Amino acid sequence: MSLPAAGPSQRAAGERGPVAAALAGFAPVQAGRTPRRRIRVPWPVRLAAAFMVGLAVIAATAPHVAPHNPERGTLRARLTPPALRGADGQTYLLGTDHLGRDVLSRVIFGARVSLTVGFAAVAVGGVVGGTLGLLAGYQGGWFDEVVMTVADAQLAFPFILLAIGIIAVLGPSFRNLIIVVGLSGWVTYARVLRAQVRAIRRREFVDAIVALGGSVPRIVLRHILPNVASTFMVIATLELARAIVLEATLSFLGLGIQPPTPSWGVMVQEGLEYLDSAWWIAICPGLVLMLTSIVVSRTGDWLRDVLDPTLRGA
Repeated sequence: MSLPAAGPSQRAAGERGPVAAALAGFAPVQAGRTPRRRIRVPWPVRLAAAFMVGLAVIAATAPHVAPHNPERGTLRARLTPPALRGADGQTYLLGTDHLGRDVLSRVIFGARVSLTVGFAAVAVGGVVGGTLGLLAGYQGGWFDEVVMTVADAQLAFPFILLAIGIIAVLGPSFRNLIIVVGLSGWVTYARVLRAQVRAIRRREFVDAIVALGGSVPRIVLRHILPNVASTFMVIATLELARAIVLEATLSFLGLGIQPPTPSWGVMVQEGLEYLDSAWWIAICPGLVLMLTSIVVSRTGDWLRDVLDPTLRGA
């Protein structure tokens, strides 16, 4: 008795082997896309972001928000404590200073100065340090050694003394303050970005682009820079807090913003001799300065935890 001849599909299955024949009747399963990880923003970070946005809006609209002229005062209201109605019939929510100027108005205009110097200094330090870090990490050689030697020399020298010397030569001004504060932070950008670029430079995709004839500017700007952009953002956020505090420090020492222009550091310095009788002159701007630096620093720490792949599972 003869067996029926095998059909084409059965012969093909037999040629593929028993495992392939068993799987022949199953349709291929397409792998689904990995779901995108949802970033959860803790409520302290939300409060910090709301505080920074509110502070920026108040600083931008200071002439319309401040209740009084920050540079003019009346001696009748001199050293008025925080009150809804002072001796001259005006409202001073945070009191007045030794010249009768409204402390709240000066704090608002001081925020304008501090944020302007902070963002401008971060831009200066980011451009200088980021550029040097990218080039030193990619090129290496003598250029890398020169940049790192200058960076180590600046870290070894107390920057406050260097800032005092620079401003003593150039003179205290808004522009010189931005330059000094900005150049104080380029080392952080340069060292961190250099280390990351050196690691990326040895990866296969960079070697492939070089083999295909990619130019150095194209490789750095289009392939390496996007891979270090998140690190750059985190450094910029942390450097903003440091720049704001450094501006207040230099202004406190008389090397930054000059009176009668309101600045948090100047206000703290002017209120030192009145701490026992008019504490609000120094305490109010000092508290705002402390709160701003803490908020910006915590926001930078959260960004680092979110953007750093080694800390995402922590």
